[in-house]
Amino acid sequence: MKLYEITDEDRELIEIALDVLERNFDDGIYNHTVGAALRCKNGKIYKGVNCDGIHGSCAEYITIGSAISAGEREFDTIVAAHDKAHNSLVPPCGNCRQMLINYSPNIKVILNNEDGEMVKLHIKELLPLSFTNIIC
Repeated sequence: MKLYEITDEDRELIEIALDVLERNFDDGIYNHTVGAALRCKNGKIYKGVNCDGIHGSCAEYITIGSAISAGEREFDTIVAAHDKAHNSLVPPCGNCRQMLINYSPNIKVILNNEDGEMVKLHIKELLPLSFTNIIC
């Protein structure tokens, strides 16, 4: 597994994800319990929180949707955070992993590994042998 260096820009992305969560956390309702931040290849950053409900949406979906709505199409790195999680970082769920591969097959993800260490890796490391939209 190839790991990428965690940069100062990555640490800033983590702080942005934690900040958007802190400003929007719904204690007791739990509608907004995860914050995400996305850095595009042009350096612009987008953020979002999950919207829970019967058919809720993860923070990663909300954040990617916000970037796409602003005209972005090239994404570099994404992180999701929950202040109660070990070291505050959470991995994307299976549905988000597939969405990230579909929208940005070269995106990198920052998360905590099994030992609680912060790592940055390619999305394909999180979903090997994934389905793609390419028809053979």
